[in-house]
Amino acid sequence: MNSELLQKVAMTEDEYDRLVSMLNREPNELEIGIVGALWSEHCGYKHSRPLFHHFPTEGKEILTKVGEENAGAIDLGDGWCAVFKMESHNHPSAIEPYQGAATGVGGILRDIFAMGMRPVALLDSLRFGPLDDRTNKYLFNGVVSGVGGYGNCVGVPTVGGEVQFDESYSGNPLVNAMCVGIGRVDDLLSASASGPGNPLLLVGADTGRDGIHGATFASVELDENAEEMRPAVQVGNPFLEKLLLEACVELAEMHNNWIVGLQDLGAAGLTSSAIEAASRAGTGIEIDVMLVPRREEMMTAYEVMLSESQERMLVIPKKEYLDDVVELFRRWEIRADVIGFVTDDGQVTVREGQEIVARMPISIPTDPPMYSQLTIRPSELDQLHNQDFNLIPDTVNPGVELLNLLGSSNITSRKMIYKQYDHQVQNNTVVLPGGDAAVLRIKGLEQGIAVTTDCNARLVSLDPRIGASIAVAEAARNIVATGSRPVAVTDCLNFGNPEKPTVAYQLEQSVIGISDACRKLGTPVVSGNASLYNETPVGQILPTPSIGMLGVIDRSLDSLTIAPKENNILVLVGSEFKQSIDSLAGSEYVTQKLGFIAGKPYIDLDYELKVQKFVLDAHKAKLLTAAHDCSDGGVAVALAEMVLATSLGLDAAGVDCGLRFDASLFGEAQSRFIIATDSQKSLSVLQKMLSDSEISFSIIGLVRGDRFKLGPIDLSICAMLEEYENGLHKLLDA
Repeated sequence: MNSELLQKVAMTEDEYDRLVSMLNREPNELEIGIVGALWSEHCGYKHSRPLFHHFPTEGKEILTKVGEENAGAIDLGDGWCAVFKMESHNHPSAIEPYQGAATGVGGILRDIFAMGMRPVALLDSLRFGPLDDRTNKYLFNGVVSGVGGYGNCVGVPTVGGEVQFDESYSGNPLVNAMCVGIGRVDDLLSASASGPGNPLLLVGADTGRDGIHGATFASVELDENAEEMRPAVQVGNPFLEKLLLEACVELAEMHNNWIVGLQDLGAAGLTSSAIEAASRAGTGIEIDVMLVPRREEMMTAYEVMLSESQERMLVIPKKEYLDDVVELFRRWEIRADVIGFVTDDGQVTVREGQEIVARMPISIPTDPPMYSQLTIRPSELDQLHNQDFNLIPDTVNPGVELLNLLGSSNITSRKMIYKQYDHQVQNNTVVLPGGDAAVLRIKGLEQGIAVTTDCNARLVSLDPRIGASIAVAEAARNIVATGSRPVAVTDCLNFGNPEKPTVAYQLEQSVIGISDACRKLGTPVVSGNASLYNETPVGQILPTPSIGMLGVIDRSLDSLTIAPKENNILVLVGSEFKQSIDSLAGSEYVTQKLGFIAGKPYIDLDYELKVQKFVLDAHKAKLLTAAHDCSDGGVAVALAEMVLATSLGLDAAGVDCGLRFDASLFGEAQSRFIIATDSQKSLSVLQKMLSDSEISFSIIGLVRGDRFKLGPIDLSICAMLEEYENGLHKLLDA
């Protein structure tokens, strides 16, 4: 047994003994590498898969089964479908932020066009340490540039996303990328290697040594030697990916009868793509590494099979159409080489010319051990839940507090990020970045799709089950705020070391919390990813189950934005304006005051569903001119974001803030929207609907003037714009 090799592939001695028992012999180095990669957490989900049974995964609009394809597919009607998925590229981005983020985008794009769909939108969900640290600034700038650099070159718009800052992410940023594709249901492709005798066709880039052990690198904690793993970070070529994308989409749209399967080469490269495709079909495969085109000399079979060189796809054509498929790719100036064939023996056989260098049943690498960990609720939660917020003096100058929040890293405008992205390429983006969710048209159809990402990790850290439910509910509110109906979810489970009982507790409870909310809101989980071992020697990240959500709107041109019009009436829906001090739990405001996260978050999912249904019904009745979800920073920040989007003021000096200004203005109670309407007649109808539905509300005031007057707050719009628009610039320049 080679202990150094086991360490490289993140395989334990017990797992090695299990492999020996399954093989009934000692494995060689290549066999250890193959199994180690597919048994890694990144590929095998050995600590997270035992929890997936909690997820609701079926619905009348769902076209795929979770885990059987590269992404989840949603029926849009009229013969059209949308596919979407979110994945992580955290560890590579910690070592080489530009290429780590760029190749994360490249990988999620390939997941979409591997299903024959045209990618139409990219989103991200990012986390960094505070920007007063030089390393965190470097990581932030590199990741943002990498996301934009790859997406812009490929020609897929980056239309939305989110970013949150916390000390726990220092040195371990989170880079979660989401992609959405559109196409005809009849053009959906499978990632299956069926038909013994059909060839295995490797298309795209030549194979190099970049990315070897990338899958296993993503399955261990980052330590002081992490920089030595830089070779495990892949290098991307977005211009080649663009050609690959167009060739694969043409293959699906015009010639999908030529092939039986299409699979991207992601984590573990050729190993995972070929073996997983054969496993889905119940077949075997034989590969000759001598036939794999290479860009480096003297590569071993081990290096060829485990390379994670980017921009590569595995095509399984019907043997009678091989020449046609090869010619299609060559017309796009893409190399295509037969490297093996499908067999009927259920074995993975790797040759190097005439020599067999690895052979085993496919059932072995695709059967990773599953671990059900001991879970222990973190002992500090009770103390944090019982934190007495009355010890914090109420604000005596709420206007100053609002300006501080508008300039803070977790609330300030993200324009300096998304202006680096081409969010209008393809000319489908109807609602642009800067609001709650993006909306895209589907050419030739009236209906459109809304997409968003969301997760408040502060709340998950305080109560993983409730916090994860809130992440789903807030994503749904983002979709509803555009007038769209939430349909389905993809997720990315970012946690620390699952072998630690407290982390295992966070993971388990978060999965249950996501499931609670998805079941209640009717948004099944159709795809996703788990990224564990997000820890540095300093500690673990905040538990961050990122949610990507897709919704559907009947007419994309009827979409709502957060921007009201002059003299619109603003109404808080979901609660009265004055709030109790409990609403400060986990809020950005109280976290800044205490210097740590505290309080007990709460959500009533039945009430959440009722409030969301009201907003959709009001929009359908054409009673709304704008809508905005209340989240970070509370009602004051939500109102500020709405009026700043119009450069108009707010006349709401008469609202009742109750006994605590800070709770009413900056508390982050759930299930709330700000809606805008344009007349007293419409307002009367809305009041009747709200009363009949037993939903609390408060009439706030009018959009007019050039000052922001909200209860005790009286600020100039210019002063607010200065803080909000320049917050990130100031933090990065400091």
